[in-house]
Amino acid sequence: MAIKSQLFPAVALFLTALAATPRSYSQSAYKYIRIGNPADATTSTSPGYALMGGGSDLDEAFQWLCGKAPGGDFLVLRAAGDDDYNDYVNKLCHANSVGTLIIPSREAAADPKVSEIIHQAETVFLAGGDQARYMNWWQHSPVQDALNAHIAAGKPIGGTSAGLAVLGEYVYSAQGDAPDDDGLTSKQALANPYFSLVTVRRDFLEIPLLRNTLTDSHFAKRDRMGRTLVFLARIVQDGWSPQPREIAIDEKSAVLIEADGDARVIGSGKGAYFLSVQAPPRTCAEGEPLTFRDVAVYHGPSGSEFDVKSWKPRTGAGYSLSVLAGDVQSSQPRHEIY
Repeated sequence: MAIKSQLFPAVALFLTALAATPRSYSQSAYKYIRIGNPADATTSTSPGYALMGGGSDLDEAFQWLCGKAPGGDFLVLRAAGDDDYNDYVNKLCHANSVGTLIIPSREAAADPKVSEIIHQAETVFLAGGDQARYMNWWQHSPVQDALNAHIAAGKPIGGTSAGLAVLGEYVYSAQGDAPDDDGLTSKQALANPYFSLVTVRRDFLEIPLLRNTLTDSHFAKRDRMGRTLVFLARIVQDGWSPQPREIAIDEKSAVLIEADGDARVIGSGKGAYFLSVQAPPRTCAEGEPLTFRDVAVYHGPSGSEFDVKSWKPRTGAGYSLSVLAGDVQSSQPRHEIY
């Protein structure tokens, strides 16, 4: 009896401490850290898609996302990392709560609680990291279903870097890369469009305005134009689409897309590039350099506007790019590709 009486106070103290910290929830396979109101809000939402190019986060983009679901619950999704977005978003937005849900495996993605947390969010933001993890662990899982239900319900969603890469119908999945390496370069891809690191996938998220579209990040900063032309050529060559499109965004830039397709470019980077294929590649084969002509490009610097639905610029400069035996050539006066 003496032993029992000594244990009960310790157990009671543990339970009291646990009840006093309702903001952090965890289970063996996933982690959920939430600040703000522990009770979920029910607020009105409007669709909107925040495409962020990586690098420094843009306050304006997060505030725009929050404005699509004022007073709602803001959820950050990650496959690894921590909750450092929570305080940042909470200071920018008048949200009911801000939470980070870390889903680091297919086991975690199958947990019913994970889907429930996503369903309860008014705004979802996909953080950067490694998009291969998102595709390996979340595609064809309840997480994919929950995200597409979120989109279909007219709720806002955004992503940066790896999170941006998976927003389009077509995805450079990086599944051939070693974890945390430098990734596929334009030079490698242009020399061989079927190089092992050229991994293009589809059918993850279903955003109507981003159908038939590839999304890419860190664009001019990391010189990704060459490899993105290879991705577009592969989409055609592999029979997925005769005229795919792309929204490619530089670091410190973002594209904010309204439900009607009106898009606005913001940020201090080089802005966004809207590409569309006009004709199939001449040469897109294993072990041979790419030849691919007349890809239309519109460059939208910060402040410019583009209609994603009609695929027409309201502002911004247009030019064309061609690839001849792996060499990218531009119609711009100084032959610049960006």
